[in-house]
Amino acid sequence: MSDRLFTAIEERVARVQEYVLSPRYVNLFSPEDIREAVTCYFESGGKRLRPAVMLFCCGAVGGDEEKAISAAAAVEIFHTWTLVHDDIIDRDPTRRGAPTVHERFAKKASTIARFGNNGDSAHYGISIAVLTGDVQHGWGISLMTELTRKFGIAAEVTLTLINELDTRVLCTLVEGEVLDVQYSKEPIGNLTSEQIEDMLWKKTGALYEFAGASGAAIGLNTPDLKHPLVRTLEQFTSACGAAFQLQDDILGIIGDEKLLGKPVGADIREGKRTVIARESWMRASQSQRELIDETLGNAHATHDQIREVTKLFVELGGIEETARRARAHVERGMKYLNPLPPTKYRDWLADWAHLMIERKF
Repeated sequence: MSDRLFTAIEERVARVQEYVLSPRYVNLFSPEDIREAVTCYFESGGKRLRPAVMLFCCGAVGGDEEKAISAAAAVEIFHTWTLVHDDIIDRDPTRRGAPTVHERFAKKASTIARFGNNGDSAHYGISIAVLTGDVQHGWGISLMTELTRKFGIAAEVTLTLINELDTRVLCTLVEGEVLDVQYSKEPIGNLTSEQIEDMLWKKTGALYEFAGASGAAIGLNTPDLKHPLVRTLEQFTSACGAAFQLQDDILGIIGDEKLLGKPVGADIREGKRTVIARESWMRASQSQRELIDETLGNAHATHDQIREVTKLFVELGGIEETARRARAHVERGMKYLNPLPPTKYRDWLADWAHLMIERKF
């Protein structure tokens, strides 16, 4: 992967980070626990691939990407509130190697005598996390309004994008989250890989799709989401967003823990429903299926069990089938770049597409 892409992403990530953490926003949040909670995920790193691709898409259609900076920040904030709530739903104790919001503030409350030891500190942590997500949701919408208030984008464009984000995209994300919870209680053999991919796309791909479409709409200053260039970049980012999540699942099984910020194999212990698990289970013998069933979702699974199931996922072809599907999504997405003029932005988008399946982080 070219250094030019990483440099381009890093530059845009830095601009979005600076925009988000500006005192003019952060100082609005109170009390202190909310201020800390709202910003802590931004301060702990992250890929920030959604805002970067939105800015690339804006530039790819001839737009001024600086006019899209508030929307890029909004998309990252919108994504972040879904993570905060997702961590509560999944009971995740850590994210990016640090405590999740609900864990962070449960631990903080546990050191304060008035919270006692009867579960009040855990309840406080969850309460702060719920409210944090609510604040971030509202903050993201407020940043979207700056497209018109600060950068002169037509009001109809801004209203169209806000409506799209806070209705269709939001409902799609929630649907994906509910399906994820429901599927976690479903035997892996009862699900199809297509059902799992659909659920994953709704949780992840939908916001990538919005980033592409909105970046193009801002660049063209058009409210027409069916404009050919808006549609082509919407379809491009939709396909690449699907590939992103499949690669995420691969890294969750055989990735580098230091790069991921979480233990490899945690997805097995958590019982995450993935194409990897489903395809491996379908190809397994009866005894292998029993091992997968015993281990998948078993919080008390031993390291040996996790290692054996990981080995099965590789040997039975679950990893390779998932990688094949991810490559197919990227190949499909690349075709949508053809109508774009040859610019550095188109080159970056092509490199970004391959990053979705080549990344190790």
